[in-house]
Amino acid sequence: MLSPFRALYLASFLMLLFMRRHTSALVNPLCPSSLAGYRSIRALSATKEQGKGKQQNQQNQQKKGAGKAGKKEDDETRIVPRDEDYSAWYSSVIKHASLAQSSPTRGSMIIKPWGMSLWDRLRAPLDAAIKSSGAQNAYFPLLIPQSFLSKEAEHVDGFAKECAVVTHHRLASDGEGGLVPDPSSKLAEPLVIRPTSETIIWSTFKTWITSHRDLPLKINQWANVVRWEMRTRPFLRTSEFLWQEGHTAHATPSGALSDASQMIGVYSTFARDVLALPTVVGRKSDVERFAGAEETFTIEALMQNGWALQAGTSHYL
Repeated sequence: MLSPFRALYLASFLMLLFMRRHTSALVNPLCPSSLAGYRSIRALSATKEQGKGKQQNQQNQQKKGAGKAGKKEDDETRIVPRDEDYSAWYSSVIKHASLAQSSPTRGSMIIKPWGMSLWDRLRAPLDAAIKSSGAQNAYFPLLIPQSFLSKEAEHVDGFAKECAVVTHHRLASDGEGGLVPDPSSKLAEPLVIRPTSETIIWSTFKTWITSHRDLPLKINQWANVVRWEMRTRPFLRTSEFLWQEGHTAHATPSGALSDASQMIGVYSTFARDVLALPTVVGRKSDVERFAGAEETFTIEALMQNGWALQAGTSHYL
């Protein structure tokens, strides 16, 4: 499963694009801020005949106001230096590059057009690389019966506490101008909003695989998933995020293990050749391994503050 590590490099790169856009606005004679400054100068000229004392007082007031306005503008446009505050630097780059913004939905973000166009351009070469391995794209439901996850409890144990659950299918008036779940619309079985698709995909595979002739079966999905996060950071950790997940079925353990190893190589090559992002390829320890997996391969990127970031994983189950 591929994580949004791409945002790290792309957000940093877009600092240059923002600075060019910002500078253009400052030198534009039709920019609203330039017109406001011109009007202020004219107003100041008209007061010269009203006495030196009054003029000096107005000038002092204007300086104070300009100082406050300038400080506010600096706060709004300033990109925090990395060596000053690494986390604040990351957030300010995303803001000024116009990649994303916070959402009314707690823990989620709104991906703005510029940010979405980057996702589209990155998705294309990775999708091509995945298809070259023999995989085909498909799409599975966002809502998964809770019983499906119960059957695969070992695989979902790592994020069971992060699952969002739908319990009703209709709203009703509360009689006071608000809305509440309609008690009569309670679902016979709760539905979990997709935290990952292993359970529903493998339930489907059982109907697709009738003999060894149907193997290997390789399916890839581009989708969104939801994992209820308490502490979020744009593109790195949000309650809802975009990803791709590939699922394969093989006739032999060696075939499955070989495919898992091959795909981590695809991620590594993509990071290096498309993102210019060096990574270290390795295996997760028993403690870090994906719940229920026999082996988890990973690529780890080193962030500029010295921390390692898991950038992509491939699992042999």
